[in-house]
Amino acid sequence: MTVPGFWDDNQQAQKLIDETNQLKGRRDTFLSLQTAVNDLIDLRDLLSLEADADLENELENNLRRTTSEVEKYQLNQLLDGPYDANNAILEIHPGAGGTEAQDWGEMLLRMYTRWAEQHQYQVEIANYEAGEEAGIKSVTLIIKGHNAYGFLHPEKGVHRLVRISPFDSANRRHTSFASIDVMPEMDDSIEIDINPADLRVDTFRSSGAGGQHINKTDSAIRITHLPTGIVTSSQAERSQLQNRETAMRMLKSKLYELEQEKQAEERAKIAGEQLENGWGSQIRSYVLHPYSLVKDTRTGYETHDTQGVLDGDLDPFINAFLKWQLSQKNPQ
Repeated sequence: MTVPGFWDDNQQAQKLIDETNQLKGRRDTFLSLQTAVNDLIDLRDLLSLEADADLENELENNLRRTTSEVEKYQLNQLLDGPYDANNAILEIHPGAGGTEAQDWGEMLLRMYTRWAEQHQYQVEIANYEAGEEAGIKSVTLIIKGHNAYGFLHPEKGVHRLVRISPFDSANRRHTSFASIDVMPEMDDSIEIDINPADLRVDTFRSSGAGGQHINKTDSAIRITHLPTGIVTSSQAERSQLQNRETAMRMLKSKLYELEQEKQAEERAKIAGEQLENGWGSQIRSYVLHPYSLVKDTRTGYETHDTQGVLDGDLDPFINAFLKWQLSQKNPQ
């Protein structure tokens, strides 16, 4: 910061400051944990000299709290991808099944919104298309906060719900599917070549969640990337310019993700590996009837607290995936 010209580029300067603050926070957390562990050792040594019920309770409580903090710190260390620290763009697309599937999509929207709120992340609805009778046809969220993409990328894939349908007068059991796509939000420092001639830009009237002003003007923007068929939309902002900028950022993220997938496929061919189709593969089942169970098909982690999961308690699943992913990279 003392170098002449540091503030000439405010955006780059702020990015460097943010990175420094994140590293400082990681260091400070480590030192705090180190102090907590040393305090535990001191308490243990005191108890080895003389039994004391109050000290035993203090040791147990501190050990429980410190263990939880160490596990949280270790999981943050697993987020070492180039864009894990970025904001996340999360899309929800209900599968076939009409109102039943669209209602499942809205349940997932609530679940991810609750999870983000629990982590003090900011949630913006960039695009919202309501269902015809209930639920949603599609939603795009921008979840803002440090490591949002790193924690949410395990959610990409197909989520399956089994329940007694509230829309079936015969109270029959239904199975619904919804696809979740997660991408890192890309900033202007990432160079992705987009030819303006390859874009079709349409304006339309906003609809759905977003406040009363949202239906007054044709401020919403839809961008179609003609070579790939990728479509991004934004209707969260009041102006066409702001919505266009948001839609372009989402397009850059999707094009980056597409390129990464192509490279992964090429590497897999060379290595003779068979890759799972992350978009088309079922990653988790939510069974509400005839029993209660949420199970991740990749890690095997499961819980009977279905309501807790639907209320946003996703951390055990995310943590299990990050540990499983590390084991896949470094098999023993």
